[in-house]
Amino acid sequence: MRFSVLLSLYYKENPIFLRESLHSVFGQTLQPDEVILVEDGPLTPALYEVVEEFAGRYSTIKRIVLEKNRGLGNALSEGLKHCSCDLVARMDTDDICKPERFARQLAFMESHPEISVVGAWIDEFQETISNVTSTRKLPQNPQEIRLFGKKRNPMNHPVTMFRKQAVEAAGGYLPFPLFEDYYLWVRMMLNGSKMYNIPESLLYFRFSPEMCKRRGGWKYAYVEMRFQRQLQKLGYIGILMMMTNICIRLVTRLVPNSLRGWIYKKFLRK
Repeated sequence: MRFSVLLSLYYKENPIFLRESLHSVFGQTLQPDEVILVEDGPLTPALYEVVEEFAGRYSTIKRIVLEKNRGLGNALSEGLKHCSCDLVARMDTDDICKPERFARQLAFMESHPEISVVGAWIDEFQETISNVTSTRKLPQNPQEIRLFGKKRNPMNHPVTMFRKQAVEAAGGYLPFPLFEDYYLWVRMMLNGSKMYNIPESLLYFRFSPEMCKRRGGWKYAYVEMRFQRQLQKLGYIGILMMMTNICIRLVTRLVPNSLRGWIYKKFLRK
């Protein structure tokens, strides 16, 4: 089966990380048929240099240029339109695929036509992949994923592969800052899609204290409350679950950054 890889890039990304990410995509044991790279607004000269280097080396790269920054949800929605394959692998421009990732996921999707999205675990690292600090493990089968999703995001977005037709049937990527992927998974499950997580790590996910800091504060807490309210409106969770989730998350978002990092490692990671 043919498959596409979908990435979105904006000006704040690190060119060194982008280079490592693209090296991991093109260093796979199974090569993609096309790599859709959405340039979400103008980039820095250093980022353009990396993009042009790889575009000149690999003809499978298709650059989709957006004149203005439109945000991740809109950028991925636009990129998905240009994916010519029904199977699409998501990838972030600062993470690193393990060499067998695409081969493992494609083989699974070929043998499980009833599954719309396949994910996997991720190894979170700081600075280099030799410094893995934690692994985000997730439930495996569709029933467990649907139940887990009522409390937390049930899929690791940067390591997912999905069927384009199923994503579009649920409305595709919609703009909901910070929760574009979670929002998509919920709408897909409510539309009848089944998901599965391969119980092994297939990607190195770049983690930093700055990321932990960005996941705190009143602004993040407010958006998260709005998202929980949206899940309740969709009928995915009840009012009691919504209130429970909001209370737990409010505490997590407002504690000091150092304590939030400890909570992530102690209770939310394996």
